[in-house]
Amino acid sequence: MQNWQIKTSLFLNYFVFAILLNSVGTVILQVQNNFGVTEGSASVLEAFKDLSIAAVSFLLSSYITRIGYKNAMLIALGFVTLVCFVMPSMPSFWATKLLFAAVGSGFALIKMSVYSTIGLVTHDKKEHISLMNFIESFFMVGILTGYFIFSYFVDDNNPQSTAWLQVYYWLGGISLAAFLLLLTAPLDESSIKPEGNADMLQDFGKMFQLMVMPLVLIFVLCAFFYVLIEQSIMSWLPTYNQKVLQLPAALSIQMASILAGSTALGRFLAGILMKKLNWYWVLTTCLLLAGLLVITAVPLAKGSTGQAVTGWGDAPLAAFVFPLIGLLIAPVYPAINSLILSALPVQKHGLMSGLIIIFSALGGTTGSIITGNIFQRFGGQSAFYFSLVPIGILIVGLFFFRKQVEKG
Repeated sequence: MQNWQIKTSLFLNYFVFAILLNSVGTVILQVQNNFGVTEGSASVLEAFKDLSIAAVSFLLSSYITRIGYKNAMLIALGFVTLVCFVMPSMPSFWATKLLFAAVGSGFALIKMSVYSTIGLVTHDKKEHISLMNFIESFFMVGILTGYFIFSYFVDDNNPQSTAWLQVYYWLGGISLAAFLLLLTAPLDESSIKPEGNADMLQDFGKMFQLMVMPLVLIFVLCAFFYVLIEQSIMSWLPTYNQKVLQLPAALSIQMASILAGSTALGRFLAGILMKKLNWYWVLTTCLLLAGLLVITAVPLAKGSTGQAVTGWGDAPLAAFVFPLIGLLIAPVYPAINSLILSALPVQKHGLMSGLIIIFSALGGTTGSIITGNIFQRFGGQSAFYFSLVPIGILIVGLFFFRKQVEKG
């Protein structure tokens, strides 16, 4: 298979950062148990992660082609490997903040490079959107795996134990393996090398020129609200499972994996369906069904028996049903990302990837902080009903996005 080694490397890089980034929901739960912080205070972990992503993307998206996609990914993997090996020796809330700032910074480089590299190893729009969906589905497999890895290290019998931090030795090992695979993978970047000696201010100018295009403006709105939905649910589902459904901490983390699994399945199926069906009608239908699922599934929490839950077999129905929303919202993000990148010349993919990451990060932070504060003040059910608002906005946004794509 052509470009098999670099494609395999892209999958593994995304897998590593999927586990680290989306452990934020697990860590939010653990810092409440270990360090006595409130839901509102714990929600800032999302900001440390996402604002780092946004800041690095803003500073380097216009410069990523000068660094080189492969070099940028190697820097990110090397940095995160080091941070993971150091993390277990620093059991504190401030250390988790620094961890997510480091992981966010590394992911900015990874995501810009992965998204841009897809354009170098695919040959048409259909192949592009298919590979994008498969890579994003593998990202969700990483998240799914991460829930089980972290839950293995959580001690329900001693909630104050920080032994779960030992998981970072294992994650550092996986990151090191990803670094070594990428180091030996060939990647031809000659087609995207910048011409001349334009300075960084000129590169920033190109990014702002891109932002004022109507197609791009509507796209970033859609990306912002999609990630707001996804992260507000994903980051707070373990806490919802423990505090609303009364599940043990380890089981709360494990059962949050249903969301990652359903999202991975949704993106895998989308990678097949998008080759045959109109993307707009698929995404709109999925979002309408997602809204219906929220209205149907959240009230199920009231039907919980209140009896002690010891495993998957006696968990309440609500713990299984609500996370299936991942299956319905899953196709949206990779599809709109692929559409916007396919609409632009390959030389602009680095800049556009930076914008994708910046507004996705801002959406994730906004969603998590809003949800955390609603959770603290009004309870978990109200926090998850909040997702209906951005779902409605996203449906409207996709209508106008389609109009711009068709003009294109």
